[in-house]
Amino acid sequence: MSAQRVYLSTTIPYVNSRPHLGHTLELVQADVLARHHRRIGDEVRLQSGTDDNSLKNVLAAEREGISTRELVNRNASAFAVLRDDLSLSVDDFIRTSSDPRHRPGVERLWRACAANGDLYRKAYQGLYCVGCEQFYAETELAAGKCPDHGTPVELVAEENWFFRLSRYAGTLAELISTGKLRIEPASRRNEVLGFIAGGLEDFSASRSVQRARGWGIGVPDDPSQVIYVWWDALGNYITSLNAGAPAPRDADYQHWWVNADRRVHLVGKGVLRFHAVYWPAILLSAGQPLPTEVFVHDYLTADGGKISKSAPTGTPDSTDPARLSHRYGPDAVRWWLLRDVPRAGDTDFTVAKLITRANEDLANGLGNLISRVVSLAHSYRDGAVRPCRRPDGTSRWLAAAADPRDARAAAIPAVLADPGTDALPDWPDDAASLREAIERTPAAVATALARFDFRAAASAVFQIVEQANRYVDATEPWHLGRAERAGDVAAGERLDRVLGALVTACQVLAAEIWPFLPDLAARIAAACGDCGGRLPKPVPVFPRIELASTSLPRPQYPALAAGPSGRQNPALAASLPSARRPRRLDSAPGREKASEVTACRVNQP
Repeated sequence: MSAQRVYLSTTIPYVNSRPHLGHTLELVQADVLARHHRRIGDEVRLQSGTDDNSLKNVLAAEREGISTRELVNRNASAFAVLRDDLSLSVDDFIRTSSDPRHRPGVERLWRACAANGDLYRKAYQGLYCVGCEQFYAETELAAGKCPDHGTPVELVAEENWFFRLSRYAGTLAELISTGKLRIEPASRRNEVLGFIAGGLEDFSASRSVQRARGWGIGVPDDPSQVIYVWWDALGNYITSLNAGAPAPRDADYQHWWVNADRRVHLVGKGVLRFHAVYWPAILLSAGQPLPTEVFVHDYLTADGGKISKSAPTGTPDSTDPARLSHRYGPDAVRWWLLRDVPRAGDTDFTVAKLITRANEDLANGLGNLISRVVSLAHSYRDGAVRPCRRPDGTSRWLAAAADPRDARAAAIPAVLADPGTDALPDWPDDAASLREAIERTPAAVATALARFDFRAAASAVFQIVEQANRYVDATEPWHLGRAERAGDVAAGERLDRVLGALVTACQVLAAEIWPFLPDLAARIAAACGDCGGRLPKPVPVFPRIELASTSLPRPQYPALAAGPSGRQNPALAASLPSARRPRRLDSAPGREKASEVTACRVNQP
């Protein structure tokens, strides 16, 4: 298959409080897709950001007694630095209140829809949830409250601009039912089709300046109105590309949106309607291409309840992704999200579950495998082992790992380049199951990720670990080593083949697990790479997590400093090498102790 151009995006969360683990799920899933596609040679752009223009942010600032600008700058930094905390390969990070590309892009989108006759003023009265930034029909409420937040709704009456959503019902139904706009899982596609079949009503696309507290992007040529935050926020997917700007300033838009093979949104179920109905209709009105796919994940819960920034206490320590990463390392956090969260259905999180999964899989399973193989290689071959033939393309991952947009990947030593199959010995006959597991993994991972089934993909990779450990137990290489030392030449020859198969399995594992756990992949590659003809001395790649305390360190999030403007977002393109913030890493498995790491900065007006 020829290389594809793939544009991936996450939703942009409100910044009324710190991030929680629910945001982390979507970010990690998107990062796995981005790394997977880079690894197979596709051209990839991964975008994330923050929604700064919500009324929720204004109200949160009022409760704290600070300005809205101060609150969004402080909280947006907590989202921006997740790139480092979670080892994310994000290419662009947009902030809707300060990025110089966003406001003019939203205004151009508004004017395009107005020119098509799809915006008109109308007096309106309805039931509004500030938490959702959405009007609800009375029949959609749960005991008179918001069905998502469980909070009372407000009766709002004012004159606003409306968008002619009803005009696009038939087109949307046809696009979705035929798969031209693919929505996964199928249950969510059916949900959207049912919503459309029930009749689409035009929606309010603006709010009065008074109700918005003067915060947001003004409606072009109407100083009394502010553009509805969802219209504003949805536009980020193309405003970051300078959509609608005159050529050549729209080069990114032409490259990554108009001419992309895939335009993929990853979203939570609570915002499905906006991404699968409102957003495509806006694009149809503006005469722009639609996303090709929308993947919808369900919620993470804690103690059976939805994790929410809107809780009275904000984001609790036990679901703060930065604190979890600082305490247990990004590998443990990413692995739980990928290994335990199903494709469909809510999943309950506890720290105990994270620790159990990390210890069972990464410490006892994978870490023990690497330790045993390298230790055996040093005990009986002084670290000098000839690997078996690897599947074609094993070294392809190094091209993605060397991507300069991902500092961690670039730091992985280039020790796994294929030396040529003719130079390597064949696999031993008794390693057939291990070899088969290795050979079927790439296709199994690709098939699972094509379905957005991250748990199945992670499980497919882990089959290598399980088969390799079974092979160690079945062959008992320590007995072969002792027999060789007692004079059994045949045992020594078999030991060479066994160790070759195991070292190869560990090297391929580093390649296959890289999209899922890039930090751990780097440590596996370093542990099993050929350095001067010998494996390095054994070093644990993932020690067991032993807790002396259940308290989590509290990371500090400095307000974001102003950065230079430009076509490429400075939050990731320019700021990362120079900005600094405190960081505690000494207790995270597999992470070196450090006092400082880089952080993101973004433009501010």
